[in-house]
Amino acid sequence: MGICEGRVAVVTGAGRGLGREHALELGRQGAAVVVNDIGAELDGSGGSSGPAGEVVEIIRAAGGQAVANAGDVADWDGAGSLLATALESFGRLDVVVNNAGIVRDRMFANATVEEFDAVLRVHLRGHFCVARHAAAHWRDRAKAGDEVDARIVNTSSGAGLQGSIAQSVYSAAKGAIASMTLVQAAELGRYGITANAIAPSARTRMTEGAFADMMKAPDEGFDAMDPANVSPLVAWLASPASRDVTGRVFEVDGGRVSLCDGWRTGVEIDCGQRWEPSDLGEAVAGLVEKSDPPQKVYGS
Repeated sequence: MGICEGRVAVVTGAGRGLGREHALELGRQGAAVVVNDIGAELDGSGGSSGPAGEVVEIIRAAGGQAVANAGDVADWDGAGSLLATALESFGRLDVVVNNAGIVRDRMFANATVEEFDAVLRVHLRGHFCVARHAAAHWRDRAKAGDEVDARIVNTSSGAGLQGSIAQSVYSAAKGAIASMTLVQAAELGRYGITANAIAPSARTRMTEGAFADMMKAPDEGFDAMDPANVSPLVAWLASPASRDVTGRVFEVDGGRVSLCDGWRTGVEIDCGQRWEPSDLGEAVAGLVEKSDPPQKVYGS
């Protein structure tokens, strides 16, 4: 019996890459899975239900339960269709794994408003819409007296935590997702809902082009960049065993799991009155000297 036996999970962007592996692992762990994917190209164009259907077939062939959903996660009604599919097909919803995303990599000085809107729409708005529908459903169940043990698992990125050259828009979206996760955890715990995020590093359509050497599969031995390495943590976060863990961001790749120590108040100086601008140079220099240097931006 798997650790998610009897649970129902929605996984967005589950036709390929990380989402596909998350859906398959959840299926192996006993969850019924709503496999969401619009089948779009890497830049968000096009769409088909083929990739999601293929994942459903694999889960069913292994004895699991799964259905496909081609709803647009960044469209309010499309996101709502994921909840409806879960309830109509399996009678409940316990887990949302937000994974869907696109990239439009470009140096900041060349990035366009259209690219900014497109990337934030899928990543940030998509995370918001799906989880917002689920949270309202779980809140209503909790207020009705039902026992709720629900999970939101969001997908941030090292680019969102430390920044990444030529990915300012993607980094902004992923950083916002990490912040939204903290607020979800703080607000929704009273209803039996946890919210955590992962920042994975794995070989996907998004990373193969940008980090070709790093993502290349080895000729032999452990393939650290296999996206399937990330999915066991997602399955555990989706399970009842994780009910005491919320508001956390985990970096994960290969066999490594790291608990992120994000933005927090650091060393400080208080002069007890309003600062003179001319005095702040020395004060800031002292703060910088006492502080640990920030992690390097990826690619710098």
